[in-house]
Amino acid sequence: MRNVVIIGSGCAGNTAAIYTARANLKPLVVSGHEAGGQLSLTTLVENFPGFPEGIMGPELVENMKKQAQNFGAEYLHGAVIDTDLSTRPFRINVEGEWIETRTLIIASGASDRWLGLENEHRLIGHGVSSCATCDGFFYRGKKIMVVGGGDSAMEEANFLTRFGSEVALVHRREEFRASKIMLDRARHNPKIKFVMNTVVEDVFDVSQKLVTGVRLRNVKTGETWEQDVDGFFVAIGHIPNTKIFKGQIETDPDGYILSKGGARTNIAGVFHAGDVQDRTYRQAITASGAGCMAAIEAERYLEAEGH
Repeated sequence: MRNVVIIGSGCAGNTAAIYTARANLKPLVVSGHEAGGQLSLTTLVENFPGFPEGIMGPELVENMKKQAQNFGAEYLHGAVIDTDLSTRPFRINVEGEWIETRTLIIASGASDRWLGLENEHRLIGHGVSSCATCDGFFYRGKKIMVVGGGDSAMEEANFLTRFGSEVALVHRREEFRASKIMLDRARHNPKIKFVMNTVVEDVFDVSQKLVTGVRLRNVKTGETWEQDVDGFFVAIGHIPNTKIFKGQIETDPDGYILSKGGARTNIAGVFHAGDVQDRTYRQAITASGAGCMAAIEAERYLEAEGH
């Protein structure tokens, strides 16, 4: 029987592990499909406090993991395939093996939606990104492209005009999902050029290990052309990793966990942390802060129960 099981090993899960381990609760961290979370896909992280020279994303999460292990946290490689949160203790199925726990911290994150192009995945961290606030700085004075038609695409495009010499916003349709205020803001920005009714067919250049351009196709005319690009940002949303809690944990229509105050969910003893609940900020530092909150809530919950 575990005191605390933490699902996810990104900034939220690792920070929750540090705090619960220091409280002598001997947490078990199930690392998940994407061990290290979103940061394991990034290269240089320059906005995490305490690293004036910046730090590589994978190194930052690995440091957090070691810190948690130093205090007695245990890590289990694997993915949660099923959960039973209907009774206490809660039951978690990690690739066929059931584990029982008094409290649960869900820090399973959200996965980026990608276009699904073969070369796009090979160039993640080498010019392909899904986070303007993380990576915009690297494209000062360069040509940037943003793909998407919702609020996040408008927000990313606007933000990236601070750095890029030009920002092309590519959208496959004529109309946008974005709210009027966000769309107007983008339309009034002289640096943003709209490329409508257009899809991206390929991203170059894998052989150089960096983005040099893209091939585009107009969906109405069928015309294709190539365009030089230095930074390629995909802003078509995220998918919170909450499928395994369906029908148990309350979520919004998109699958993000609904917070019941602090780090609490609708089930007493189950807490949330990081991108699995946060559709607004999605930063390493906010995920870590949320992990701290969830850990303190779990600790107090167990204390009240006399554990």
